[in-house]
Amino acid sequence: MEAACDFFDVVVVGAGPAGGHCARKLSQLGHRVLLIERYKDFNVNSFSSSGTPNETLAKYQIPESVVGSFWNKIFIVTSNQIGTWRSSQIQGSVLDFAKLRSFLADETLSHGGELWLNCLYVSHKTVADEKGDRTMVKVRRDRTDVVIETRLLVDATGPNRSVMYVNLKDQPELITGTGVEFLIEVDDEAYDRSANALTFFLGYKWMPKGYSWIFPMGNRRLKVGAGIVNLPHEFVKEMQPLKHYIQLIIDEHIKPKEYSIVERHGGTVRYSLGLKDKYVDGSVIAIGDAVSTINFLGGEGIRHAMESSEISVKYIDRYLKGTGQNFDGYQQEMHQVFLKSWTISEKLGLKKYLADSDRLVDRVVNYLRPLTLEDVVDILFYYKFEKASKGLASYLWRKLRSVLGKVFKTVRSYLSPLKLNKLKNK
Repeated sequence: MEAACDFFDVVVVGAGPAGGHCARKLSQLGHRVLLIERYKDFNVNSFSSSGTPNETLAKYQIPESVVGSFWNKIFIVTSNQIGTWRSSQIQGSVLDFAKLRSFLADETLSHGGELWLNCLYVSHKTVADEKGDRTMVKVRRDRTDVVIETRLLVDATGPNRSVMYVNLKDQPELITGTGVEFLIEVDDEAYDRSANALTFFLGYKWMPKGYSWIFPMGNRRLKVGAGIVNLPHEFVKEMQPLKHYIQLIIDEHIKPKEYSIVERHGGTVRYSLGLKDKYVDGSVIAIGDAVSTINFLGGEGIRHAMESSEISVKYIDRYLKGTGQNFDGYQQEMHQVFLKSWTISEKLGLKKYLADSDRLVDRVVNYLRPLTLEDVVDILFYYKFEKASKGLASYLWRKLRSVLGKVFKTVRSYLSPLKLNKLKNK
């Protein structure tokens, strides 16, 4: 490898929410940081739907300028019914993914870091000499190969895991999911029907092997998407292309008088069941979707990717300051934060997407009907699955009342003629 042309404390590969937030935090701590992004600008791969709860903006110091819209409603549309939950209070936001990534990069620059756009990671090699261990990183910047030197390399390449695994065969067994999303512009009336709400579609009609969605982005723009798990379904043997289900939502649910497609994008998620990814390899540390921080059940990733950055920054900062010799404890802390909830989410997700019938999906929505929107947010975003039992208890009580009512009517209809006969015989 050629001699390095520049030196950095940390090189972060990938300027998504995980990489951008990691670079931002490390530059704030005074480290010399280089953030590299393979695309020429942040609008090229604006592929995330970006629905998130209220906590995200405050916890990660994200300004409202990157918010597309706020929401205080959730709709769950199945093949046969619609569940609706509302609140008088704002429950969360839909982020503009391109603006979020741009904001995090600008924050890195404002604290002395550097950003290289249109820069592709090629390879790295760690060398040891009288200066100590150093990592030489080859990148392709504007079609020219450049070698840079760093003390630490961060893999924030998402599901590609491009830095941590030189050979794809060394990766753990991964489950893949595929998503496609349209950004459409509609008339005012059609937009208002989906405004201030996250709308999810479940069931064979709308999306076998996964779910579909509508997220409002403001200015009469809606994100309409569909995602599947790439594994066999227990009952559904044939599927239409994902674009078919998106068009179905537009035609049969949104029903715009007119609309235009602003952009189309899609991607593939690669997830390790049981979180068996490699977290650290010498001078390389992985964050975000490179260590499966996307939630398997709901598909939410931005907030969790940024949380992984917060955790990693503690260990990186100690290492760079010489107060920590390695990254012992990083994987353990990540598992402490994610593993339990993710394990439950995996089991529920595999069942819901690959085994549940339409009838069972409808029943689950009925279980949830008595809950408040705040309860539903706790289940969907904070994985407090025990709250679903409140809905189940209410559902069973309603069923019992219905059965008792039918029994009472039957008994009353039977006794009425007997009572009439007694009166006649007196």
